[in-house]
Amino acid sequence: MTHAIRLLGIDPGLRRTGWGMIVAAGNRLTFIASGTVTSDNKKSLAERLVQLHDGLTEVVRLHDPAEAAVEHTFVNKDAGATLKLGQARGIALLVPSLAGLPVAEYAPNLVKKTVVGTGHAEKDQIRAMVKILMPRATFNSDDAADALAIAICHAQHRASGAARLAALGAA
Repeated sequence: MTHAIRLLGIDPGLRRTGWGMIVAAGNRLTFIASGTVTSDNKKSLAERLVQLHDGLTEVVRLHDPAEAAVEHTFVNKDAGATLKLGQARGIALLVPSLAGLPVAEYAPNLVKKTVVGTGHAEKDQIRAMVKILMPRATFNSDDAADALAIAICHAQHRASGAARLAALGAA
């Protein structure tokens, strides 16, 4: 797989959803854009989800990705916060799917291991490695840097996933 393909990484969150767009051509990665879609915490949950939906829809419209990747939800001790994160993650899965894109999902530890080399990397390590892998990358938040890391992870693992699906007759 050496043809260039546009990949969108999404780091879901109710307050801030990071996104990162790259082009992968074989092992070469090129930064396209990144950013953060935010929601207004003074609005209702439903209105905040609409803000995330509309923001991600605009990202997909502007940058025309071929595939998307979303990070799995990290379950914490606060069930209410986990549920809200899950709803934001639903928007992150829905938007690219509505645009007809295949959507992959990756565990946070796999993203960190792929990009940094260890599954328990810190935010500053992720930012540093994203800059090393794509020196021209810019990001306005940790969420955008994480989204770029998710896109990088997808670029590295998408070939093996496609091969597994083809072997199962699902591709």
